[in-house]
Amino acid sequence: MAKTSGVGITTLSIDDSAGTPRDIRTDINSFDLATPRGVQDTTGLDVSGMERLLLLADASISIKGVFDPAANLAHSVFRTVPSTSVQRTVSFAHAAQTLAMEMVFSDYAMARGQNAELTYTAPGALANGAVPTWA
Repeated sequence: MAKTSGVGITTLSIDDSAGTPRDIRTDINSFDLATPRGVQDTTGLDVSGMERLLLLADASISIKGVFDPAANLAHSVFRTVPSTSVQRTVSFAHAAQTLAMEMVFSDYAMARGQNAELTYTAPGALANGAVPTWA
């Protein structure tokens, strides 16, 4: 497979609070996706190099976009973040690589810029202990 740019992401859907997946790519300007592992330092006094163990897997996403009050788009998905405690399936696909995770969203922050732009940020974190696995 050849290297690709971020143009043409085929899937970035997030469940609304009722559990219905919503394709909100049209309202997203950018996102950060991370799948880190914990690391434990196990270096003993008897060695000159670092020793480490890999620990639990995690995942996070931070979505940034433009406010859009249309039905079944980003505002419709995230407006319930402050009032509901539900896990949401986040599905991402690009260049035949997919990642689906159950996540909790902890904020739906709105910002109005000096130039009158109205944007949002929505951070999510792994919810159910399942290891994020690319397919």
